[in-house]
Amino acid sequence: MAPLFLVDAFTRQPFAGNPAGVCLLRAWRPDGWLQALAAEMNVAETAFLVREGERFRLRWFTPVVEVPLCGHATLAAAHVLFQSGRAPDPDRVVFDTHSGALAALRSGDAIELDFPLVEVDGGDAPAEVIAALGRRPSEVGRVAFRPLRADANYLCVFEREEDVRDLRPDFAALRRLGASVIVTARASGRHAVVSRYFAPAVGIDEDPVTGGAHCALAAYWAPRLGRDRFLAWQASPRGGELEVSLRGTRVGLAGHAVTIWSGRCRL
Repeated sequence: MAPLFLVDAFTRQPFAGNPAGVCLLRAWRPDGWLQALAAEMNVAETAFLVREGERFRLRWFTPVVEVPLCGHATLAAAHVLFQSGRAPDPDRVVFDTHSGALAALRSGDAIELDFPLVEVDGGDAPAEVIAALGRRPSEVGRVAFRPLRADANYLCVFEREEDVRDLRPDFAALRRLGASVIVTARASGRHAVVSRYFAPAVGIDEDPVTGGAHCALAAYWAPRLGRDRFLAWQASPRGGELEVSLRGTRVGLAGHAVTIWSGRCRL
C-alpha cells in the first residue's frame, strides 16, 4: 500500500489553487503503472516520490504524459512531507528530478521552491495560434524551456488585465497545433501580474496555477516591473497566488497548500 494524497497548491483555501496528487513509494513502479495512476487521479499532475538517503527522487505525470518540471505538484509534495513529518529536515527538503536538484524551504506558513529560470526569447506565434486565442496580444515571445513537451510554447502579453481574464480559447485548435500558451498582463491591486496557462496538447486545457510558467514570467516581468520580487495571480476559474522572486538564474516560487484527502493506494 502506498500513501496517496490530494493537495490544493498555491492557495490557503480548499477547492482553490491547483490540485495535485502525491504518491509516496518505497521503490519505483513501472512507468505504465505511474501513468495509469496519474490518469486515475485525473488532475493536472501527480507527483511520485521515492526517498534516496536524505533526499527524494521526484517525477511528475499529467494524465497523459510525464513532464520534466512541475511547480504546483512539487509544492504539494513538500507540503505532504513537512506536514506528515517524513522530511529528514523539518524546514528543508531537496528533490532530485529531470530538471536537476530542486529545494523546498519552509518560509513562515508558506513553502518556497527554488526553481530554474526559464528564458523568454523574442519571436512570433503562428496566425493559427493567435486565432485560437481569440484575441491578438500586443507582444509574443517563445518560451525556451519545454515544460509540457508541447511542440511550441508561447508567451502572449496583453495590454489589459481584463483581456487575459476574458479569453475563451479554442482548445481543440490549440490541441491540433501542439501549442502551449502563457497569457499575461500587468495587474491592478495587490498583484503586479496576472496570467493564465493553456496546454491542451498534453491533456490540460487550462492549468489552474502553474509554477513552471512563472519561471518564465519572472524572466519577462522582473526587468519591466523594475523589481526582482512581485506577487502574481493566475486567473483560472480556481485561481491561485504566487510570490515570485528572481535570483540570477534561479526563481523562487512561494505559496501555500491545503491537504484535501489522504489514503492508500493498492500496489
